[in-house]
Amino acid sequence: MMNLILQCGLYLAILVLLAIPLGHYIGKVMNGEKVFLSSLFKPLEQVIYKVMKIETSEQMSWKKYAASVLLFSGIGFIFLFVLQLVQGTLFGNPQGIANMPWHLSFNNAISFITNTNWQSYTGEAQITYLVQALGLTVQNFVSAATGIAVLFVLIRGFISVKGKGLGSFWVDVTRVNLYVLLPISFMITLGLLSQGVVQNLKPAETVQLLEPIAIAEDGTIIDSAQIDVESKEVFVDGELVTNAQIITEQFVPMGPAASQIAIKQLGTNGGGFFGVNSAHPFENPTAFSNLIEMLAILLIPVALCFTFGRNIRDKKQGYAIFTAMFIMLMLAMAALTVNEQMGTPQLAQDGMVDLSTNEQAGGNMEGKESRFGIAASTTWTAFTTAASNGSVNAMHDSMTPLGGMVPMLLMQLGEVIFGGVGSGLYGMLSFVILTVFIAGLMVGRTPEYLGKKIEPYEMKWAVLCCLATPIAILVSGGIAAMVPSVANSLNEGGPHGFSELLYAFTSAGANNGSAFAGFAANTPFINLSLGLAMVFARFVPILCTLAIAGSLIKKKTMATTAGTLSTSNGLFIFLLIFVVILVGALSFFPALALGPIAEFMIMVS
Repeated sequence: MMNLILQCGLYLAILVLLAIPLGHYIGKVMNGEKVFLSSLFKPLEQVIYKVMKIETSEQMSWKKYAASVLLFSGIGFIFLFVLQLVQGTLFGNPQGIANMPWHLSFNNAISFITNTNWQSYTGEAQITYLVQALGLTVQNFVSAATGIAVLFVLIRGFISVKGKGLGSFWVDVTRVNLYVLLPISFMITLGLLSQGVVQNLKPAETVQLLEPIAIAEDGTIIDSAQIDVESKEVFVDGELVTNAQIITEQFVPMGPAASQIAIKQLGTNGGGFFGVNSAHPFENPTAFSNLIEMLAILLIPVALCFTFGRNIRDKKQGYAIFTAMFIMLMLAMAALTVNEQMGTPQLAQDGMVDLSTNEQAGGNMEGKESRFGIAASTTWTAFTTAASNGSVNAMHDSMTPLGGMVPMLLMQLGEVIFGGVGSGLYGMLSFVILTVFIAGLMVGRTPEYLGKKIEPYEMKWAVLCCLATPIAILVSGGIAAMVPSVANSLNEGGPHGFSELLYAFTSAGANNGSAFAGFAANTPFINLSLGLAMVFARFVPILCTLAIAGSLIKKKTMATTAGTLSTSNGLFIFLLIFVVILVGALSFFPALALGPIAEFMIMVS
């Protein structure tokens, strides 16, 4: 257990040490200040503005900024939707992959423009290299940049006094991509290439197995089989196994993976180049590649907390938000690790499975890579569902009931425990506004935050932002639960089957994209319903955030007095954590009680 604690603690320490200087750098970039990359990228930035006819001094109203976001995302959706429909007729398709069905194209396009990257397809078998590079990878960059741009609109709303505008969306997106996402992605790509992650344009290959394997008629691999390849016969203990299939070859996927994997992690996108995501040895081959990818998931979301403190000129506020998020992340990691290390009563029954950690990983290793073990798997799980990332290096469907509940709850809280790039912090700031309002009522003072009075207009938008995720998940998931055909897509029945359904709509409604790995979500109804949930959960909080910023920028700053509520001390941090958990608990406890909690009670009874 001590080894697990040290390993998890090391991941967190490295993450914070990298995030602090990056947060300072991002703040300078978005303010238009000179950075060490300015001499390289400033001329290119000016060329982009000139070609695109972007007015750098433009100050958009919140409504114009919102219209720009929606227009940009809408164009991206149409382009990616059509690209998948005709992918089979285009170049960059060495494997001859067919066109994508319309409902799956719709789901994929929505998924990537909303920074969700939910996948109802197998990447190496259903998406061409052209679509991976020109469609999916491009959206990985621009959807992440959109989230960061919206965050900075809110920051400007807090720091400007009776301002006239909130900046230019086009300038913000350009700066994020040029100075932040592209250079860091390039460095991550080089790191992954050094570890053996594939990056080529070769078609998939078929190779001979060193030893043939036999598969029974029901699909299970036959252990201790004696295989006669020439006669195509399989024997177990001298007895012939009828209708067994002998496998002598293996499909080995190829493609430009490393470049997409870098931005999928850095931009909290999460869509895997291969079907099993970062559990695939070509996508995540070593312990060091695992460390690189895992740190990339939360690098920018953590850094933005320090950016926030720097740019509002009050670092204590950034530290306070970081501390609240960090405490909740540590609690989630501890709950995950303990539950997976303890396993289940069934695993430990009569000593059938050795759960000790003596000279082995121990615990519940089902669905986990033996090369990573429980600590790296549970840390990744906490990181990817705290952020709106969704990439996986272990199968969440194989976790213990309470272990599987933790990533669900992390998403259901609104993915504000660092969350997505930009979106996590502006979501948490809505909870901050809600907490300030509640605290103001408790002490009988007019609520204010960062010198700006919080009035009913801001409260209405903040509450809608906080409730957008629960509404998207519970409404869409509730409707799906009443559709008889949806049950056919479940791998299990009972509480675990309900958990599969709840996880899928939680993942879509929280813009996460991870999967429970037991839900065959690829029917027209499921693809459409999940897609609509993603749209609602992405763009409603964006509109709420922009509306709040548009109101705040018109206000004057109030003087700080002895009676002003501190929003950077330990008490406020506690209240903020309490409000975040309370909203999640009140919204989702009944659903969780029908799924993972019921499954846990059945196991221990």
